[in-house]
Amino acid sequence: MGSWERPYWESTVDSGVPRAAQRSGAYRRYLPDAIDGMALAIDGDLSRDVAVVERKLRALNGPGAEGLAGIARFLLRSEAIASSRIEGIAPSAQQVAIAELGQSESVRGVSEQAQLVANNMTIVREATTELVVADKVAVEDIVELHRSLLPNEPRHHELRTVQNWIGTSDWSPIDAAYVPPDPDRVVGLMTDLLRYLNGAAHAPLVQAAIVHAQFETIHPFTDGNGRVGRALIHTVLARRGLTEQAVLPVSLVLATLTDEYITGLDSYRHDAAPGSPPAGMAINAWLRTFVTAAEIAVEQSQQLVSAIEELRERWTERLAEYRMAAGLRAAPRADSAVARVLVHLPEAPVLTATTLARILDVSYPAASAALDELRQAGVLATKSIERGTTAFIAREVLDLVTWSERALASTRFDTRRAEPVRPVPARPQR
Repeated sequence: MGSWERPYWESTVDSGVPRAAQRSGAYRRYLPDAIDGMALAIDGDLSRDVAVVERKLRALNGPGAEGLAGIARFLLRSEAIASSRIEGIAPSAQQVAIAELGQSESVRGVSEQAQLVANNMTIVREATTELVVADKVAVEDIVELHRSLLPNEPRHHELRTVQNWIGTSDWSPIDAAYVPPDPDRVVGLMTDLLRYLNGAAHAPLVQAAIVHAQFETIHPFTDGNGRVGRALIHTVLARRGLTEQAVLPVSLVLATLTDEYITGLDSYRHDAAPGSPPAGMAINAWLRTFVTAAEIAVEQSQQLVSAIEELRERWTERLAEYRMAAGLRAAPRADSAVARVLVHLPEAPVLTATTLARILDVSYPAASAALDELRQAGVLATKSIERGTTAFIAREVLDLVTWSERALASTRFDTRRAEPVRPVPARPQR
């Protein structure tokens, strides 16, 4: 059973900080259960909810999954923004997309913010992909993931060897909101956590919830725990086959439902003391919070899939109207560059002829002609990004990203019913 310890804090600070931060005394520190091989009875209603959400989540891997995967990566750029310690106004989806293009082509005028976010998106995507395909995830892999999330913070790399805590004071854990286990316990607890992650004792959604809560409870790094913990949600769901292509934005939902999230984690940290709720009841309380967030994330993803399909239908109609007015057959050949690029636009909403030629494995003239045809049909807009180089931009895709990000930051997940509660991009003007 998990338990709360009462160690003594001996302050070494005697000046330069408020008097309250100088005091010594007992504090409350949590020691969690091991989770590998634990017996867990899940409430009947909750288990049925898990089954429904997992079924809906698997359905997202069907038609439209590629487009959802491309857009979901932009929705999760908030993680990259946090990882880069970027302050002030976050770069727009278009700025980040152009910066991504700059990783393979020469692009001028890209802001440093956008470059940092694009680089971090790439690093995080590569790191989590490696964890998904690994036969076994080890402690060293999590340390490496942490390095990728905090590339410019070497002092925080490696598992912690000091006591850390959340809230109240930078100088003392006394009266802190939460104090994780003694640093001497971290290696053992992380080893146990990864044994559980490498298995399949519970349903994928349940496993993702427990891995996340246990990681946040261990708090194994001196900084960046939230970012790694959220990445592990996506890692578990992908390793178990629930999200083959798209990333479920459950972490963004949890970031919006802050109070419910904190309450859920507090419930997970059950106590073995007499009179405390049983461990199973406490864990079930957290699972309800997580499954509710996952259900909301699935609903938002379903709406995205529908929006992407509607967008493709509008593109097809515009292209048909343009081609017929130009004396061409309404629909291009299915294997033509024009038809194929429409499939890729949600994933790559900013393209050049050079990039498209590489993606489709066609000649530069064929790629250039396809992009120009879509421009004339009103599907793409243009922007000069380098002398002699033009980018073709699917602005409707980028607007869809912005509207979705704003909705995920609303406590009603609909900005018509409640405004966003955390920083988000401004409404699209077009």
